[in-house]
Amino acid sequence: MSHFPLHTLETAPAGAQPILNGVKAKMGFVPNLLAKLAEAPVALEAYTTLSGIFDKASLAPGERQLVLLTSAVENACEFCVAAHSAGAKRVKVNPQVVSALREGKTVPDARLKALTDFTRAVVQERGWVGEQKVEGFLAAGFTPQQVLEVLVGVTLKTLSNYANHIVDTPLNAELAGEKWSANGAAAVHRHAV
Repeated sequence: MSHFPLHTLETAPAGAQPILNGVKAKMGFVPNLLAKLAEAPVALEAYTTLSGIFDKASLAPGERQLVLLTSAVENACEFCVAAHSAGAKRVKVNPQVVSALREGKTVPDARLKALTDFTRAVVQERGWVGEQKVEGFLAAGFTPQQVLEVLVGVTLKTLSNYANHIVDTPLNAELAGEKWSANGAAAVHRHAV
């Protein structure tokens, strides 16, 4: 959308420039999501701050990436599915688990299946998951703390997934190897309005 430019370090509003500079120094490039969020420095700061907070969760790095990837798949966010597929690869998540999530198949690991099923339920049911699903998540070896940490990850992805839908974020060349297309019911939801 022309209302939401793909900012560079030079064109971003002053309040966004230090954040984008920090991201580039850390990652080596600026993800286009952040270049789009830079239009509203408060949105960029909210995303990067919450991302930093989620990094402190007791969930393992791979588990955190799976929460983010599951949320992105459920919200049919093509940019974030690519980004978190790359992130999962970076932290050495089993590629079969990542492929299963991307393809809408059963995750081939009982504990990670419980994590992704619970995350999916949180997104689909808008938090109204019920005691049975919480108990199932806990029975897989997760803790009450981690129930709430999943909510932090879902919140982070709600911000980025919805922003990507509104601003039509193009995929960075750095993420092209993880490109994903929404299909089936997700694609219907994406274009329903």
